[in-house]
Amino acid sequence: MNILRSFWNSPTGLKTTHFWGPAFNWSLPLAAAMDTKKPPETISVNMTGVMCVYSASFMRFAWVVRPRNLHLLVCHMTNETMQLYQLSRWFRAQRVMVHPPDFSSCLLRTQGYRGTSL
Repeated sequence: MNILRSFWNSPTGLKTTHFWGPAFNWSLPLAAAMDTKKPPETISVNMTGVMCVYSASFMRFAWVVRPRNLHLLVCHMTNETMQLYQLSRWFRAQRVMVHPPDFSSCLLRTQGYRGTSL
């Protein structure tokens, strides 16, 4: 019971925004994780870039604020990781669209083997 009472009355306990801010903020990395199932063409590079800057800024805030908010720091580190992954998916998709892979050399090699018996 003393553990619950000390958590309830702590500077980062249930009665403070140090707890509820990160708790609701977890929806951002969870949404980014759900978006990994969508095609990369649907990624908004502007919004993803803004989310990267936002999470980087608030990682610093979570570290500097007193009392130090490690819950918020971990939440923004996770969000930053997910957003950077989304950006990498978008860049890879753009690169493939600009330079589509050339499979003609593979086709030429396999055509030579048609009709031959092993």
